[in-house]
Amino acid sequence: MNAASAAWQAGVAKVDITPKEPVPLAGYGGKTRLSQRVEHPIWLKALALRDDTGATSVLVTADLVGLSAKMVSRIARQALEKHKIPRERLILNTSHNHSCPVTEDVLWLYYEFTPEEAAMKDRYTAMVYAKYDEVIGTAIANLAPAELAFEQGLAGVAVNRRRSRGAESRAMGGQVDQDVPVITVRSGNELRGLVFGYSCHTTALGGLSINGDYAGFAQLELEKSFPGSVAMFVQNCGGDANPLPRIRGKDMEATQLAGMYGHILAEAVRQVVAAKMIPLTGPLKAAMGETKLSLKEGLPLEELKQRLPNLTGMPKREFEHFVRQYETLGSLPDHVPYPVQVWNLGPELTFIALTGETVVDYSLKFKGSHGWNNTWVFGYNNDLLSYVPSLRVLREGGYEGITGMYEYGHRASYTETVEDQITRQVEELLGKVR
Repeated sequence: MNAASAAWQAGVAKVDITPKEPVPLAGYGGKTRLSQRVEHPIWLKALALRDDTGATSVLVTADLVGLSAKMVSRIARQALEKHKIPRERLILNTSHNHSCPVTEDVLWLYYEFTPEEAAMKDRYTAMVYAKYDEVIGTAIANLAPAELAFEQGLAGVAVNRRRSRGAESRAMGGQVDQDVPVITVRSGNELRGLVFGYSCHTTALGGLSINGDYAGFAQLELEKSFPGSVAMFVQNCGGDANPLPRIRGKDMEATQLAGMYGHILAEAVRQVVAAKMIPLTGPLKAAMGETKLSLKEGLPLEELKQRLPNLTGMPKREFEHFVRQYETLGSLPDHVPYPVQVWNLGPELTFIALTGETVVDYSLKFKGSHGWNNTWVFGYNNDLLSYVPSLRVLREGGYEGITGMYEYGHRASYTETVEDQITRQVEELLGKVR
């Protein structure tokens, strides 16, 4: 153990959150899908870090489609009350897995449950809350002297899905981020933990099985390659990227393809681990802030009421939601609260943890501004509040920029200040930790 890294204590843990009964599946709108089998288990995993100041920080990853503001509030409150983890030192990341159960009120406008299906969801959600508490507590209990190191690899799984969607999308940008950032957690010769990330939707699969999609296959393969370790996947800025090609309607072939994507990602991580990595010296400085993303004007109440009788399914639920907002609040909310977190683990690495379905431009922008080799940008933290377009994506239009906002319960798309508002918040927080 070298002097630079001797001050770290680290603890890793994982808990199984595979449902024990058929459950409604998350991620895709339309008719409720009930799970029929388990392809492989799904997990919550946690990395607890304590530096030489005595401060403890926890990163939790999940094979879930996302969390809601309600869920984040409850999990964070438990972490503070039971484990003394302040909010800025708790990062809650989800892989955005589309082959997991529905929880609480995440993407609530997507689904229309029978009473029995709602009860299944509620039973599963109660279990997930308990498991978040368990995995955080276990990771902290496992704290022991450790060395941390960082480096990046590359993988070629992601394709910009906006550009791939037919002739009308050909004018859209094709940006992707192929970096695979990796942190290793070692105690002497023992590799205890691996944290790795990628910017791509976990949507290689869309059938009726419980699994972790390509990210789940990658984690399973890495834990076989490094026995005794916990492999944690962090979803980066994959809001506008898909694993392509994809297969629909042929479950066996689709599963094999997802496994291949997982193998590619796992191999990228193995190559990083096998090469020289950069020790992280700490300490871990954390900051958290919140900005408000402004929304364009929504439809007037009378127009919403006029159009409602002609709607069914999710569009009907969306418009009913807007009518209720008019009736209870007097108007439609004009902004969306947007949390941002930043962790600095010494000059070798800075985390920029953004909220929601963040498009790739944010990763490329902040790494370009603050260091391609020592900046890790990831979305899908905190509340799955919406797609988060850059100014480019907003001006191009399309699903991630405009039409995807209704399904998240927002009256319209963001204004053209969205990227500037997020950038200012990130820069302010970086100033506090660097």
